[in-house]
Amino acid sequence: MVYPKLIRKRLIPFESVHLKDDRIVHLEDGLIVTHWDVLKPRKDFQKGISCYFLEEGYKISRFMDKDGNLVYFYCDIIETEYDNKEDTYTFTDLLADVIIYPDGRVKVVDIGEIALAMEEGIIDDVLVKKALTRLDKLLEIIYTPDGLKNAVGKYMDTER
Repeated sequence: MVYPKLIRKRLIPFESVHLKDDRIVHLEDGLIVTHWDVLKPRKDFQKGISCYFLEEGYKISRFMDKDGNLVYFYCDIIETEYDNKEDTYTFTDLLADVIIYPDGRVKVVDIGEIALAMEEGIIDDVLVKKALTRLDKLLEIIYTPDGLKNAVGKYMDTER
């Protein structure tokens, strides 16, 4: 089966990366699930599973060590564009992220980057509103008992 091309676009630092080694394992309306290995060697994690929720505007990833043990869940707020002609999804990172540790701690990170990006004209008011609204909805899911498990449990082990 031929799968679409996946592009990760960052605003800070500005870069676009073709995720050519990510393996799409599930594709349906509004959802893409991938398995992947790190692009550059790391000590803290080596591989992962990502669930892209296209309509909701976030990606939830399970980061794992070389043995498949959970290191943490990493959630990106994203804007998705699809190019039908090129069969390509571009996922723009809207900067705000959430980390969920195995012990249940939740950490929201990179909110200051939104202000910096606005100040530098990298991101407009429309995307800032989307980022904050999507972050709020994602946090509601995370803080709801079994919310994360209900969102992604079918596609990845969510046990902490």
